[in-house]
Amino acid sequence: MKAPDFVANTTYGRIRMSDYAGKWVVFFSHPGDFTPVCTTEFIAFAEEATAFDDLNAQLLGLSIDSNPSHLAWIYAIYMTTGITIPFPVIADRTGDIARLYGMIAPDVSTQETVRNVFIIDPNQIIRAILIYPLTNGRSIPEILRLLEALQTTDEYKVVTPANWQPGQPALVPAPRTYEGLLKRESAPEKQGLQCEDWYWCYRIPGQTS
Repeated sequence: MKAPDFVANTTYGRIRMSDYAGKWVVFFSHPGDFTPVCTTEFIAFAEEATAFDDLNAQLLGLSIDSNPSHLAWIYAIYMTTGITIPFPVIADRTGDIARLYGMIAPDVSTQETVRNVFIIDPNQIIRAILIYPLTNGRSIPEILRLLEALQTTDEYKVVTPANWQPGQPALVPAPRTYEGLLKRESAPEKQGLQCEDWYWCYRIPGQTS
């Protein structure tokens, strides 16, 4: 699905979603400023900002609070912890952007955005959507892991198994023809594969033989 385009005011000035084409975007919403769970999440995102940058990924936050509220909150975080929030936070006062992305849950509140995460690729395609309850904070290491898994899939044409971590072997898609099955079965080692069965083979990303 193509990421809906929009223009928005943020803590770093005016932005347009389509201006991030060519980069990955981790676009996330939070229920409200000056709330404890959201504060810990923003600190955690800020602490991993370099890791996201190394993966060519732009962090982008959103809530329906005003820009002055955002600024006061991130300044309070800085004064309390010494941590700067280095990414833009959208002030979506009308809720139009939140509704565009389905970030407002009708059964929760019309005044709060839920904890959504959209991972958007350089072609502006939404590749993953994560939804967390209001009561529970996000795992930033898991978001990083998923981002790197998507990038590994794109670059090396592999898929990743359960609990995969960067640097570990990935899975090769199963053969789609009987000829492909026989070819794989004949000499998997020469293809750089370690197979449990004909449809279940591992390969180190980047290694072809």
